Amino acid sequence: MTKITEHIKAANGKPIFSIEVIPPIKGDNLKSLLDNIEPLMEFKPPFIDVTYHREEYIERPLPDGTIQKIVTRKRPGTVGICSAIMHRFNVDPVPHVLCGGFTREETEDFLIDLHYLGIDNALVLRGDPAKPFLTFKAKENGYAYASELVEQVANMNRGIYLHEEDTPLAPSNFCIGVAAYPEKHFEAADHDIDFEYLKQKIDKGADYIVTQMFFDNQKYFDFVKRCREHGITIPIIPGLKPLSTRKQLQILPKIFHLEMPADLVQAVEACENDQQARQVGIEWSIQQSRELLAGGAPVLHFYTMGKSDNIMRIAREVF
Repeated sequence: MTKITEHIKAANGKPIFSIEVIPPIKGDNLKSLLDNIEPLMEFKPPFIDVTYHREEYIERPLPDGTIQKIVTRKRPGTVGICSAIMHRFNVDPVPHVLCGGFTREETEDFLIDLHYLGIDNALVLRGDPAKPFLTFKAKENGYAYASELVEQVANMNRGIYLHEEDTPLAPSNFCIGVAAYPEKHFEAADHDIDFEYLKQKIDKGADYIVTQMFFDNQKYFDFVKRCREHGITIPIIPGLKPLSTRKQLQILPKIFHLEMPADLVQAVEACENDQQARQVGIEWSIQQSRELLAGGAPVLHFYTMGKSDNIMRIAREVF
């Protein structure tokens, strides 16, 4: 399989289309996910990201009055989906690898499974707090920061495995992606501290960056400029999500801590229904995409949330 950085280099400046998908809720059929990906193959995505969803905690009252605490995962299957994408579409999957919910040893086992499958790309993330908690807490003998996880993957690429320091082992070959926040991670005290955390990930071995979604392209351009001024030269891929309902005007800023441009807000507020809002979201994303490509973005990476019809309409206008 091919590394993300190699795909970008091979494109030689030609824009690349890529998507992120989420595993179906357990018990659902994988077919619907693959069927949603199928139409997008028209635009020849060289890679597809597959999210990983960490454990959730449920409290269930028992007849004796005590509380049973249950650990569950609503969307398992990342590795299986990656394998299915490889074999059905001959496209490089990019699994998300999380700090949250894993020990260092469990992380190594997960990475070894990916390596055995020939998956050479990984997007390394801290991950969200486990539901229903509001703050992130690392698992015992796990990682609190994505930079620590980046270092473990980079060590495996050098043949350094846990508890095998004196034994030479075959190196892995992962291309390491990391996340960045053009509008600042909501937990960071300020932009400077947020940027320092990003530089730590780069220094420890990250090969490329994917941004959180944004709706104001200037946020992305300013972020790229700052990275370049500080010697960060790796590719910076913009992450995009077309707005699809009127309610998302309030939901997305709360969940992802981003700003909505005034023009977009006014256009959506003027809509009478979600169908009209979805059309506004498509048109805005087309405008965003064209401007980003003109500004040198190497890839347009779309967060599909399991749907493809609006992404199809955008891609047909842009690619």
